[in-house]
Formats: sequence, structure tokens, C-alpha cells
Amino acid sequence: MKIVIDYDLCEGNAVCMKVAPEVFVVGEDDRARLLIANPPEELRAKVELAVKRCPRQALSIVD
Repeated sequence: MKIVIDYDLCEGNAVCMKVAPEVFVVGEDDRARLLIANPPEELRAKVELAVKRCPRQALSIVD
């Protein structure tokens, strides 16, 4: 599983960071960053929820 962030869409709402803090962090520039670009399968449910809840649909998963 690989996570892709569309930085043209990301507004730094930090929803992803709240849902999966092991994977996402929002910097002072109000942009999401990946702590783990290819998270393990045991984090899939959290990552999928973060993708689903992103208010700008800036996140996606590539298998």
C-alpha cells in the first residue's frame, strides 16, 4: 500500500493526522506529510478512514 497526497488539493485540515497519527503529520506550512510512505497492512483501516474523511479528497491509496 502506498499513499499519495495531492498537494494542489491539501489544505492542511489535519483530519488525516487525527485519524492516523502514525502515518500523517501536518506541518507549519499547513500541508500534510507522510511519516510512513508505505504503511504496513495493519494500518490499512486507519489509512482508508483518513482517505475517506479528507475534506478535500487530497489523499489516495495505490496498491
